[in-house]
Amino acid sequence: MSTPAPLPELPVTFRPTVTRAVLLGLGAALFAVLTAGAWLTGSFTAGDRATFTAAGLFVFGILALLARPKVVATEDGVTVVNLATTRRLAWAQIVRVNLRAGDPWVRLDLSDGTTLPAMGIQPGIAKHQAVAHARALRALAEAHGTARSAT
Repeated sequence: MSTPAPLPELPVTFRPTVTRAVLLGLGAALFAVLTAGAWLTGSFTAGDRATFTAAGLFVFGILALLARPKVVATEDGVTVVNLATTRRLAWAQIVRVNLRAGDPWVRLDLSDGTTLPAMGIQPGIAKHQAVAHARALRALAEAHGTARSAT
């Protein structure tokens, strides 16, 4: 039997770094292309230029929103930041950390019987990183949740 990996030092933030870099880079590039194209072309009116710039900002905003998810683990618990919501959980509330083959992201089984998606750990582009992060979060949940609820 192999020895378990050491627990990460808290606080620790888990996020899909490659996906985040791709989304933010693409958003910045699209904004730059739309803005430069609008302002460097002499045939557009001021309203057209403003519309292209606003469209670039809108696209960048959507891609930045998609890059927002993360999971932050501290001594007190876990904060799950998804696209439009943020939820703070105590360690005792997390029953299980799941990342099954084919899942788009980690799912947290909670003590109230519900499941919370943790989109900050997703195997899309960097599967090995997501698996390592899911294992680390699972180990933290087991160490902090059961140890504290037993005392």
